[in-house]
Amino acid sequence: MRAVLGLDIGTSSTKALLTRFDGTVIAEVGRRHEVDRPEQGLVEMDAAVWWDEFTALTRELLERVPDAEVEAVGVSGIGPCVLLTDDAGEPLRPAILYGVDTRTAEMLPAVTAELGGEEAIRSRCGSALSTQAAGVKLAWVARHEPDVWARAARFTMPSSRVVELLTGEYVLDHHSASQCTPLYDVHEDTWIDAWCERLAPGLAMPRLVWSGDPAGTVTAAAAAATGLPVGIPVTAGTIDAWAEGVSVGAAVPGRMFLQYGTTMFMIAPTDEPVSVPGMWTTVGTRPGQPSVAGGMATSGAITDWLRRLVDGEWSTMLEEARCAGIGANGLLMLPYFAGERTPIADPDARGVIAGLTVRHTRGDLYRATLEATAYAVRHNVEVLREAGVEVHELVGAGGGLLGRLWPTIVSDVTGLPQTVPSVTIGACYGSAFLAAGLVEDVDVTAWNPPAARIEPDPAATAAHEPGYRDYRELYEATKAVVHRLAARGRSH
Repeated sequence: MRAVLGLDIGTSSTKALLTRFDGTVIAEVGRRHEVDRPEQGLVEMDAAVWWDEFTALTRELLERVPDAEVEAVGVSGIGPCVLLTDDAGEPLRPAILYGVDTRTAEMLPAVTAELGGEEAIRSRCGSALSTQAAGVKLAWVARHEPDVWARAARFTMPSSRVVELLTGEYVLDHHSASQCTPLYDVHEDTWIDAWCERLAPGLAMPRLVWSGDPAGTVTAAAAAATGLPVGIPVTAGTIDAWAEGVSVGAAVPGRMFLQYGTTMFMIAPTDEPVSVPGMWTTVGTRPGQPSVAGGMATSGAITDWLRRLVDGEWSTMLEEARCAGIGANGLLMLPYFAGERTPIADPDARGVIAGLTVRHTRGDLYRATLEATAYAVRHNVEVLREAGVEVHELVGAGGGLLGRLWPTIVSDVTGLPQTVPSVTIGACYGSAFLAAGLVEDVDVTAWNPPAARIEPDPAATAAHEPGYRDYRELYEATKAVVHRLAARGRSH
């Protein structure tokens, strides 16, 4: 049976699947894992997990489907992350994760000034510096861990680390590179050599490859470790949200992609690179696919936290949230449980729950969580529109689509219709699609046609308006207090 393998390394799990060349899923497997939070603001991961889970899941798939003849491999993962390795390819420290790790916050003004100011950076990179920027994370290691930096030879991300171990090739896809601000020029699609040398002195930068292009082929050593055939092609891979966007055909200007997961990611394709204050300008998985992206530091992570806190069962709590109704019986939440990325770019923002009484239930809290994330999506949409980026509809993917309540609330709050695709497995499915494209022509609309369309309820949209206005006001009203609380939290 002809097949392709797709893998995605997420924040809380790794997932892999086999598909036929028409997009039919043959089998899927997964492994849970944890990130490390050694202190407030630091979020890291042991990179050994990435390869260990890739090899284990690949062997499990091949055992489940012994007649599968895998012809290509596609990989994606969380990012932008920074893993430094030595000349032998051995990790020198745990990987530093994307914008949820806020260790670079204090460096941003100085690095911005060092490179000539925010406008100079925006004009080449499309985005201002933020805790999301992998280039500044490299600079942090160079300046704060000189012993590590002295031995550093390469840097990879989850997807490119697996690609390197599979193929022996040191590459990074263009999209992931475009989130290495300020090291990549989004207009020229290349590294900015002078800034690379300034912030990451002496580090060999990876060869740039488009996500769906071949990075190399499976080596004999990798074949022995995984059970894959020697010599099959491997894509360059990409960051998970973009692979998930590929899986639902989201690369169309006017359609904003939403990734419902541990964090929430938003991708708004544009005709040309557009700089939007507070958001990130990136290139896509293929040439000529620029976009503006946004991301919440926590979304599904908050619902998981709440379920663990009250020892609740997911389907029961979802129904309780549905019954709570619009406005969560007078509760309002700020979902900034790990700071916030876009559009406020505030690593010291914190979660706030306003309006609590002894009458409120866990269903009210769950509902307030879902509404808070929807308000955050609307905030990002409004910032995009103010910059001239049109958003007419949404297309969703990810586990949060199950049960339909969360995407329905998002559509009602934003007033935007939302397409739900037939397959919502996520980034590993998009990675498989890109892998299939290495072997033959494939069409994602045939792989994954729309399954449903959520239309916003005008009455519900109007009913959410006061809550959204209070949401915007609550952040400003509590900002000074939560910043002081964040500072005190760091001191303990």
